[in-house]
Amino acid sequence: ATNQWFLPAVRGDIPPGCAAHGFVCDGTRILVFGGMVEYGRYSNDLYELQASRWLWKKVKPQAPSTGSPPCPRLGHSFSLYGNKCYLFGGLANESEDSNNNVPRYLNDFYELELQHGSGVVGWSIPVTKGILPSPRESHTAIVYCRKDLGSPKMYIFGGMCGCRLNDLWELDIETMTWSRPETKGTVPLPRSLHTANVIGNKMYVFGGWVPQSAGGEISAHDGEWKCTGSFCYLNLDTTEWIGLISDCQEDKSNLLPGPRAGHCAVAVGTRLYIWSGRDGYRKAWNNQVCCKDLWYLDTEKPPAPSQVQLIKATTNSFQVKWDEVPTVEGYLLQLHADSPVPSAAGIPGTGAPETSMLSSQELKVDHPSQANNVIPNNVKGKEKVAAPENKITQETMKNHADATGFKESNAPSLLPGCTSSPQTSANVGELHDLDKRTVMPDASVSSTVSSTQTMVTQQAVKTESSSTNGAVVKDETSLTTFNSKSEAAETAYIMPSTRVNTGQTNDSHSSKTPQRQMAPVKTRDRQWYDVGIFKNNSATVNQFYLLPEETLSNSNKLENANVPDYRLLKKQDLFPGTVYRFRVAAINGCGVGPFSKVSEFKTCIPGFPGAPSTVKITKSVDCIHLSWEPPASPSGNILEYSAYLAIRSTQLQENPNQLVFMRIYCGLKTSCIVTAAQLSNAHVDYTSRPAIVFRISAKNERGYGPATQVRWLQG
Repeated sequence: ATNQWFLPAVRGDIPPGCAAHGFVCDGTRILVFGGMVEYGRYSNDLYELQASRWLWKKVKPQAPSTGSPPCPRLGHSFSLYGNKCYLFGGLANESEDSNNNVPRYLNDFYELELQHGSGVVGWSIPVTKGILPSPRESHTAIVYCRKDLGSPKMYIFGGMCGCRLNDLWELDIETMTWSRPETKGTVPLPRSLHTANVIGNKMYVFGGWVPQSAGGEISAHDGEWKCTGSFCYLNLDTTEWIGLISDCQEDKSNLLPGPRAGHCAVAVGTRLYIWSGRDGYRKAWNNQVCCKDLWYLDTEKPPAPSQVQLIKATTNSFQVKWDEVPTVEGYLLQLHADSPVPSAAGIPGTGAPETSMLSSQELKVDHPSQANNVIPNNVKGKEKVAAPENKITQETMKNHADATGFKESNAPSLLPGCTSSPQTSANVGELHDLDKRTVMPDASVSSTVSSTQTMVTQQAVKTESSSTNGAVVKDETSLTTFNSKSEAAETAYIMPSTRVNTGQTNDSHSSKTPQRQMAPVKTRDRQWYDVGIFKNNSATVNQFYLLPEETLSNSNKLENANVPDYRLLKKQDLFPGTVYRFRVAAINGCGVGPFSKVSEFKTCIPGFPGAPSTVKITKSVDCIHLSWEPPASPSGNILEYSAYLAIRSTQLQENPNQLVFMRIYCGLKTSCIVTAAQLSNAHVDYTSRPAIVFRISAKNERGYGPATQVRWLQG
């Protein structure tokens, strides 16, 4: 998210500007129905926008087999569930003259069947049971399906029919039965032109026109009205109303969106965005002001990110990344070292870390930003200003951070969104099943080996990085297991201090590797140290923050404690040849979410060759050609290269996270041929997008260095 508006260059059957229309989003297409168009005319046209191509198309659904199609209207609801849209109510003009408006409130109900991907089938008029809701316009309608019951329900709330309404109606979509559910709690004021959005099991209702009360009473005919900034939600499982912001709540600090009606709201993940609307405190139409502010509400803490993935390892640094979590403001990265780490009292402070850069040939569009700074949690800033790319904005942090650390809260946090000037969008393509593929390495990755510390590491290549969730290297009868530890595991293991290098001779791959007994360490004895807070989903790690002795015990908690003030902490450099475990948590306005599963990586040992780079895959009819460049820092003479292919195995069925690799090449050349017979036995990895996985490593006098891992996208 760039927090920037842009104006797409649309084409096709561009619809006229309209207001009070129906609008649904189905994947990458948008459907718009009805509304008021130019000269006050009401419409019943249906348009489809393919947002992937910015192509508009006017579609003409088939008429219902019984009855007439929907008449021109505005202020209706238009809701999507599955492959069907549900149209209810609205306001029609009984007069054929658009200048002579004779309003007629509607309560008709239509179903529109969609074709997959593009186009529509036609309208139908479902046969419903129960009592229909009364006619209305400017109401809201949402669809909710409980996970345990699986019966979708449509809920209609409020609207206008000569006066504002606050009644709630339920339609069981499977049985097409209308009912009025009994609710608990304080029912919101009658309203129209409000918004309602579902996040989880809650329907959030914000703003709208409400009757102007006199002496605490609401007039029956709604002669006076005003805009409201009140905010509440309905628990759709218990049908209980919960108020969050009252109509009379003061906001002297301008920390809440002002009263408004006719605005729009959209839910993205667990975040609710609110945009624009009309400020209607004054009744006179010519005195109303259109808002142009964007706000968002974080309704709960973010979910746990994916495991930390290794991009590149050196003797004293890692480049790591993890999958993005939508609508978060930053990530807290922590590590745990196998070797004892002294407390802050015993280690002098070190200077600011120097960033370890990838070479230019290794950079790709989705690679980590080198400007991804560690951000202390006491960042200050101005509200409603576009944020720099590598900073966490004060709006996001203010509800859970001060000079001493995060202040977590389970309550929703409503924050202003930052936007800047429009810009043109650009689509970035990816290589898939092309005849010739150039694969740029995403990184070299150092992986730990639970039984032997065999130095087979990975480098994610192409446009993806992949973590070593587990791997097995197989050459004839030799198997070497690579594991990662789960945060939920009861014990962790200290890696044995000895190291066995594979590939020192050709025979070493066909011999069994001796197993060593590993000492169990209880999870509760782990000490987690903060690496820092990062704006983006990547980091260069060469230091971490040391905690004072009296707070070390707090870092062992799986649930995150308050983040300390990093300005007061000293730093510790990473050591060569050391195993470090990583976990990451996402941060939003509600605080720090749960941590990811634990990944572990090992810094390189000096003297071993680096990972091969610039891997290219060229496809031919019956084979593929795999080539690479020698390591940038060979550390001695390269004696040979080995290439491995992930293959299908019964072990994968038992543990899908544990890949099995077979060596397909060993020699001095920086290229090899992979035959169709070898590819027929390849394992297709589905941890992200389907891909065939290769690994390439170099060997010098000391042994094999870290391998480059290549994910060759399929399809």
